[in-house]
Amino acid sequence: MHASGALHLDYVSLAEYQAAGWADVLGVATFNGAPAAGAGTDGGGIPVARVSTPVLSDATQVYEVWRCGEAPESGRHDGVSYRRTPDMLFGCITQPEPRGGTHPPLEEATLEAYRQICATLDAQNYPHLLRVWNYLPDINRQSHGTERYRQFNSARHHVLRANGRPITGSVPAASALGAAPDSPLVVYFLAGRTAPTFVENPRQVSAYHYPRQYGTHRPVFSRATLLRQPGWLTLFISGAASVVGHRSLHVGDIVAQTRETLANIEALLAEANRAAPGADFTLRSLACKVYVRRPADLPIIRGQLHEALGESARVIYLQADICRQDLLVEIEAAGMLPLAADP
Repeated sequence: MHASGALHLDYVSLAEYQAAGWADVLGVATFNGAPAAGAGTDGGGIPVARVSTPVLSDATQVYEVWRCGEAPESGRHDGVSYRRTPDMLFGCITQPEPRGGTHPPLEEATLEAYRQICATLDAQNYPHLLRVWNYLPDINRQSHGTERYRQFNSARHHVLRANGRPITGSVPAASALGAAPDSPLVVYFLAGRTAPTFVENPRQVSAYHYPRQYGTHRPVFSRATLLRQPGWLTLFISGAASVVGHRSLHVGDIVAQTRETLANIEALLAEANRAAPGADFTLRSLACKVYVRRPADLPIIRGQLHEALGESARVIYLQADICRQDLLVEIEAAGMLPLAADP
């Protein structure tokens, strides 16, 4: 059993999840390729984000399970299902795209989802977003005169600014990936009462400082966030890809893109270890979620990760479109380390 209040991440099958009977589950995300029926709770009040992204393995379903080492309390605020401890909250929301409205449908859905997320965090007094996962259908498709990913960025930017939340600097780790056509927008997140350390990659321009060629409203996320809890460190690494500076590299070359992505993760690990005396995050200490644009590339990507992370690495592979059409793979990660003593 891990320490009370410390986060723990498991990737398990449905059968393993049911057999475990964990009493400290904070929240769950499922990935199974079926249309998302809507985020909500299971019979025990646990928030479940049902994401419509196919699993690239023999398992028909994968459960991403966040645990906290203590018995959490469940609740709901508007459309957000959540579970919380005194220091941490996991929440999820599913927002279908409406017909009609002032803005394009994805913008309307994103505006509403983020309004409800901000309202929930304010009402429950968890001011610090730590990590956010966003899944939107047809992320690269042109609609209403612009790419849908840019519509999402615009709506997220407007809501965060309107709610007095930062849009540069002190912003959460985050990912935005494609989901199955006709599925709803699904967002899940971790928030806390303690501010994390925000980590940027010296090899890259911060996403919120991208030039205007990537849209009038830049993506609002840090490359990583580092959370210190008594005796523990948790590192949340945003979706990393083959980007150096602000440009995509190695277009069409899956081997080179995978290696560049791992180099970016290693740069973030070095920054995190510098920011937290006593930390020793390594590639092999991480749990990774890998998004693969073209399923035929899976054997190559898997071979590269086995070489870098080892055969026993905790990795799941999902088929998903990535925010830039020239990117073939994206890797997000999380690491948890005990500390002998806080300085």
